[in-house]
Amino acid sequence: MSTLMAVIDSSILSESRDRYLTYALSVVSGRALPDVRDGLKPVQRRILFAMFKNLHLKPGSSHKKSAKIVGEVLGNYHPHGDSACYEAMVRMAQDFSLRYPLVDGQGNFGSLDGDSAAAYRYTEAKLTELAIEVLGEIDEETVSFRDNFDGTAVEPIVFPSRVPNLLINGASGIAVGMATSIPPHNFKDIVKGLLLLCDEPDASNAKVVTQIKGPDFPTGCAILNSKKELDEMYETGRGSVRMRGTYVLEDLERGKKAIIINSIPYAVNKAQLVEKIANLIIDKKLPQLQDVRDESTDDIRVVLELSPGADPELAMAYLFKNTVLDTTFAMNLTVLVPTGKDSDRTRPELVSIKQCLQHFINFRQEVVTRRLTYERKNLLARIHILEGLVKIFDALDEALKIIRKSEGRTDAATKLAARFKLTEIQSFAIVDLRVYQLSKTNIDEIRAELKEKHARVKEIDKILSSSRAILTIVKQEFEKLGEKYGDKRKSQIIKDDIEIEFDESQYVVEEDVYAIVTADGWIKRIRQNNELNGTRVREGDKILRAHPLSTRDTVAFFTNLGTVYSIKVSDFPSSSGYGNPIQKILKMKDGESIVESFGIRAAASKDTDATVAYPYFIPEKAELILVSKRGLGFGAIIDGMVGLKKSGKRVMNIKGDDRLVAVCFFQKELAMFTKDASALSIPSSEIAKREGAAVGVQLMGIRSDDEVIAAISHNGKADFIATNDSGRTKDIPHKDIVRGHRALKGNKIASKVVLVAVEKK
Repeated sequence: MSTLMAVIDSSILSESRDRYLTYALSVVSGRALPDVRDGLKPVQRRILFAMFKNLHLKPGSSHKKSAKIVGEVLGNYHPHGDSACYEAMVRMAQDFSLRYPLVDGQGNFGSLDGDSAAAYRYTEAKLTELAIEVLGEIDEETVSFRDNFDGTAVEPIVFPSRVPNLLINGASGIAVGMATSIPPHNFKDIVKGLLLLCDEPDASNAKVVTQIKGPDFPTGCAILNSKKELDEMYETGRGSVRMRGTYVLEDLERGKKAIIINSIPYAVNKAQLVEKIANLIIDKKLPQLQDVRDESTDDIRVVLELSPGADPELAMAYLFKNTVLDTTFAMNLTVLVPTGKDSDRTRPELVSIKQCLQHFINFRQEVVTRRLTYERKNLLARIHILEGLVKIFDALDEALKIIRKSEGRTDAATKLAARFKLTEIQSFAIVDLRVYQLSKTNIDEIRAELKEKHARVKEIDKILSSSRAILTIVKQEFEKLGEKYGDKRKSQIIKDDIEIEFDESQYVVEEDVYAIVTADGWIKRIRQNNELNGTRVREGDKILRAHPLSTRDTVAFFTNLGTVYSIKVSDFPSSSGYGNPIQKILKMKDGESIVESFGIRAAASKDTDATVAYPYFIPEKAELILVSKRGLGFGAIIDGMVGLKKSGKRVMNIKGDDRLVAVCFFQKELAMFTKDASALSIPSSEIAKREGAAVGVQLMGIRSDDEVIAAISHNGKADFIATNDSGRTKDIPHKDIVRGHRALKGNKIASKVVLVAVEKK
């Protein structure tokens, strides 16, 4: 038999677009974004549903292994990775991640120090009471269900949550082309906002924010945003919440004083924060502190031991500026909202806080309506049966005779239905009754129940006919939940934040050091009382410069790509080892290397005698000669080298494969040497000066296969030492070097050289 195949012509563009959009929609609706109604992503919803429906892990039950929960979720609802599923469950159990946890975990579920949870075979879990409120009236036909991935079970599209889980616990996720980041809030605050909108649906967003105040993070911390900033964030759905750790002062033994950090910003790793503070103390960048200890238990307690006479405000100001003790939370209220009347379909939307609350109120009205409709349906079914029981009461003996003479349950039900004009449901209900239930007492109870249920049906009909009555029920439920789960705020709103102004020099411990720079670009500092010749460098590396400076001074670096950088000496790693590569501090490009470095003395530490004795000091505004390997160069007037950004400052424009090879001061003459041992000395007066980066002019003519390797300014009488690639040296008297005008090629002084230096007398 032949198989018929159809070939459909389609462009790669349209197919790529359609398939990518399908994938994007799947990520947006099926993974990354929470639903505005229950505040959950699909994986979270499936975990809670499996724990409730399949495993019956209610608050009153015992815990069960997390491995069993994960297996149940993956096998029935969520055909994805077990680690991702377990991580989602772990997060719902962490009281430092969720303001109101939904899972009651037993075992190691991670910590603020970034510790991972134990493997799921070691931990156990069950639902919290609040999770039951999120599941809501799940068994009362209040929400729609859909088939699971293989059609063997059903799962809810959304939970009929009684609590505004989206805002009280927050959410975060990254989809395709969009993301969400919602901070947690206080339960009482959100309930106040809901009640306000129930009473005043037309209330402005600004009025709603007066009830909500701001986010409330589980780790405490202070919120520094002004009311205007918070209003704008909640109005637009976007913004940046500024968080700051809080602290108190405490007296220790032996007259010591300490700063006690008792809360940290949300999502900050406490262990990394403590390590950062410890490194600042070790590197002597924070002299106000002597020691740091983490004494946290269930509560955060990080002890910062103060130096004698130190100002705690200065210490905290530095930490707020240089650590994550002061950081931000990017708010983005992008959520899935129902599309029109079809509550089973959703679309992503950036909402304001008022829209978010209004969506939840509308959803609760829908849930209450469906719940009452479900109750009414059950009441009518029960009334129908009760009416059948009342019908046969006066002819009870006859009914019993019919049942005794029948040939079975179905025959008895059929004969009763025919005799007493009962429905099939009524007749089967009577047949299934026990005989004692037909006593006089039970009939009285049946009649009372019938009356009660009729009254309840009338009451429900009245409520369902009034949207205001439904809203009243919703409002009453909010009030009860607020009383039950409401608690005090953990995050304090700081209305008047005063920034402490300080001088950075207050954080530098002044000492005399050698700022060491190696040829391979490693830097460190050692005390000047150490032996310089004995300092360690990496194999094959050597010291390029060892600047005798103070920790208040600065070092400027010139690189082969024509850029100048600067680093404060206090930022040099204090090390008895190799130090650190300079790329760890500066944003240097690939292939960029140090050509020369100079020390810049701070105003408070300038020493004229030292500057004369050591030639590698420059003022903040310096006049230097820059020379490239192609013989180009100019006099650069460079200002503002102290305090440069990490990306540096361009001082010479490099063309093609040319590279900066020498930086020196202006003296009487400039001697230049090439790889092929040509040399030329020109008067410095022929070198034009430029402010700002330039390509330069031809200072020495260079053959195509040659290049400049050194340029040295001198007084016109200096002698030099040339070194070849085998390490042999040769003295070069100044009289042997051609003196001429710029752009000449000079004369041969040796066969080959790799290094030239001024001979030291």
